[in-house]
Amino acid sequence: MPSTEGHYLRRVLVTGGAGYIGSHVVFALQRTQRYKVVSIDNYHNSYPKALSRLEEIARSGLRADATETEKQSTVIDAYECDLTNPADVRAVFEKYGKGGIWGVVHIAAWKAVGESSEIPLTYYHNNVTATIYLLQIMSEFDCTRLVYSSSATVYGTPPLVPIPETTRLKADSPYGQSKVVCEAVIQDLMHSEPKRWRAISLRYFNPAGAHPSGLIGEDPRGRPGNLLPLLAQMAIGRIKESTLQVFGNDYPTPDGTCVRDYLHVLDLAAGHLLALDALAPDSTTFDNCPTPARYKAYNLGRGQGFSVLQILEAMRTTTGFDYKYNIIGRRRGDVPDLTADPTLAEKELGFRAKADLTTMCRDLWNWQTRNPNGYSSD
Repeated sequence: MPSTEGHYLRRVLVTGGAGYIGSHVVFALQRTQRYKVVSIDNYHNSYPKALSRLEEIARSGLRADATETEKQSTVIDAYECDLTNPADVRAVFEKYGKGGIWGVVHIAAWKAVGESSEIPLTYYHNNVTATIYLLQIMSEFDCTRLVYSSSATVYGTPPLVPIPETTRLKADSPYGQSKVVCEAVIQDLMHSEPKRWRAISLRYFNPAGAHPSGLIGEDPRGRPGNLLPLLAQMAIGRIKESTLQVFGNDYPTPDGTCVRDYLHVLDLAAGHLLALDALAPDSTTFDNCPTPARYKAYNLGRGQGFSVLQILEAMRTTTGFDYKYNIIGRRRGDVPDLTADPTLAEKELGFRAKADLTTMCRDLWNWQTRNPNGYSSD
């Protein structure tokens, strides 16, 4: 375990800390009892209740003789503000002063591929402009360590599957392109001040599942845009449908439907801890960079793809729900196969996604049955 600098808790700001991925990253940070979490969220697609439940989970894990520092690690400093309003974000940093925030995990973003084609300017504003504001404010306050949440959509339709990080970035949607642009902005910043900044971009594949307690999970506002939460809400009756619309069955995949690489959200969260460790002063992660800039990008996936119909069958087995499906036309922005080559992340970060699809579906269903209406259930 990396040094904790005595009893000092490193203060880490998580943007989108109440969201699906953000909440599980916060859990992972709290679990180490090495970090003090600061959450920024505008609750556009998340709920403040997730943060109170995270504190509940963290407190339940404390020993009877826990130190004051360990108790402090369970408390989240939560702020409701929007990253597109730099004055509000700057006010959060001012509370801790220069150097008061050790690093940032930047997760907050708008992320629906289909919607991004309908309102591209909104996506560029919320994803790109907000990231630029955040980097400017981080620089002002001498906070120069960043873990950035990127996406497998940066690869567009890749020429090679499984996809290595060396693949040319060529997104097929405004959402994916917004991630490409943010990666370029971050990399350019690293090149401009190589002795000052360190950053890692994590290219997520498809997170799934939930914390096994059932206290936190995925609860998108409105109709889910992702397959697994959509199937879970259909099975619980929150969505009054039993038939799934499948976008195309003529792709060059084993059953003609799109293939995606799913990993458990807790495995994904663990990848963020490894990335933060790689940003520490004593880390050797950047020793072999081809340029002075201390910046790297890694795939976070299992290296195994599942088709839409395979996911449907897995959820049928888990839930017992009699799903039906209709094949309709392809959807703009969908890619035939997004399966990761996670070799580099395993070699350099020590990352490995361990949970299988059965576990992901089980934990998702546990969350959904305990919270049939999500965070609004009680």
